[in-house]
Amino acid sequence: MTGNPSPEAPRSAQDPSLKDAADAVRSRINTAQPHTARIWNYWLGGKDNYAVDREAGDRIRELHPGIGDYARADRLFLGRAVRHLVTDRGVRQFLDIGTGLPTADNTHEVAQRIAPESRIVYVDNDPLVLTHARALLTSSPEGRTDYLDADMRDVESVLKHAARTLDFSQPVALMLLGVVIFIDDDKEAYGLVRRLVDALPAGSHLVLSHTITSPSMPDVDAAVAFWNEHGTPKLTQRTPDRVARFFDGLDLLEPGVVSCSRWRPEGADGDPGALPDEVAMYAGVARKS
Repeated sequence: MTGNPSPEAPRSAQDPSLKDAADAVRSRINTAQPHTARIWNYWLGGKDNYAVDREAGDRIRELHPGIGDYARADRLFLGRAVRHLVTDRGVRQFLDIGTGLPTADNTHEVAQRIAPESRIVYVDNDPLVLTHARALLTSSPEGRTDYLDADMRDVESVLKHAARTLDFSQPVALMLLGVVIFIDDDKEAYGLVRRLVDALPAGSHLVLSHTITSPSMPDVDAAVAFWNEHGTPKLTQRTPDRVARFFDGLDLLEPGVVSCSRWRPEGADGDPGALPDEVAMYAGVARKS
């Protein structure tokens, strides 16, 4: 990979502009309504949540007792996918859209533990994530990290900003974990993923996870219905076949689009054996030829 493709340097964890931006958006955080990023943080054992989030999280867990399992399964999938791409595929650049709140083993931590020179750009439009973004910018000295407060629908802006840190003449792993669930319209969702993938060079990869709906998991549908009535933002479930469509035209890696807990579970961190074989979060990794 060549040097930084733009003279405009990426931000560091100490960048005052990032702190100023975070301070400016604190007023956008609604602590009276449960929020998906904070509830996810609660299920993963984090502390960046409020009583309203914990109450909603507990209610959802009553409706779907396995919800914490698929939160953990999705997080473990992230780690396994990143390790595979860095170790076996030689990927050194990651565009992580829909980052969510920082927690243990964020994308840059997993990648730079193996290849310290790795570069990562995080993107999220959640003001709470922005207030914690400096935790995502603790890069190794050899690598780079950056954060963009933006909506994934603004593809041109995301790509333009990412080019400050990433070299788009070299392979990039596009990370879309649990984020296209917030786009209800299928045409828009598939089109958006396609536009992002089309901007990447050959040898790049798409890593995507998505909440599913299945006749065998009616409690998941009940939990999602409760969430969409009381929380924000609303989310959309898709069947496993509809999730697989996001990978159309790409070379899908084995074992295909499967439950997060079944995507190459060997060598997983934590205790993968404690997770059920089937969770309501499906995922896959595919290569662009």
